[in-house]
Parts: sequence; C-alpha cells; structure tokens
Amino acid sequence: MAFSKRLLAVPMILTMVAVAALAASNGGERLKEVNAKYVCFINKTHFNKPQTAVVVDGKKYYGCCEDCTKKLLEDPKSRMDIDPVNGKEVDKAGAVIGIDKAGNVYFFQNADNLRKFRVQAKN
Repeated sequence: MAFSKRLLAVPMILTMVAVAALAASNGGERLKEVNAKYVCFINKTHFNKPQTAVVVDGKKYYGCCEDCTKKLLEDPKSRMDIDPVNGKEVDKAGAVIGIDKAGNVYFFQNADNLRKFRVQAKN
C-alpha cells in the first residue's frame, strides 16, 4: 500500500511542478518597447506623436510641454529613474522604455530587464 501511494505521488508532484513553471512563464503582462521620442520623460506618458527633444550634455530627453522641457533642463534628478527589475538608477536618455496595456511607462537599464519585467494583474 505504501508503494502505491508513492506511485500516485509522482504524477501529482510532476503536475504541480508543471503548473508552477507555466505560472512563472505567464506571470503577468509583458511590456511593449517604445521609442523614446514618443514619451514624455517627466509625466511618463506615451504619445502618438514625437515630443519636444531637450539636449543636455549631448543626451536627448523628451518632454510634452514647456514645463516638462524646462524641468528636464534644470533638474538633473528629473532625467533619472529606477529600473524596476534591478533597482538601479538609470539615465532616461539611454534607457530602454516599455509601456503596459494601461499606458504606464517604465525605464530599464537594458532590453533584458524589459523582457524580464511583468506587470501583475490587478484583482
């Protein structure tokens, strides 16, 4: 009897491992990579038309209005963000940018981090 219980346990364990692996691979929504010129770097909004370029120290940043472009010129902190995958500070001008289906914008240190990141479904 103990042998048959162990024999039944093997398929159950394999099923649980397969379900966990599937959940990990589908563990949220993937982001769409977008071109920086369509994003306001200040309010983190994606637009259908190019935004105003602001060049600081040879790097291009983008703002949607005069207030945003002024902030990018005057406030060095506004040109930085935190990569949600590794927690490191990233310069928005060199960041890989992704948006989710809700339109939220995220800045990443590299394309690998963008691919790793998943937006969890809201309950």
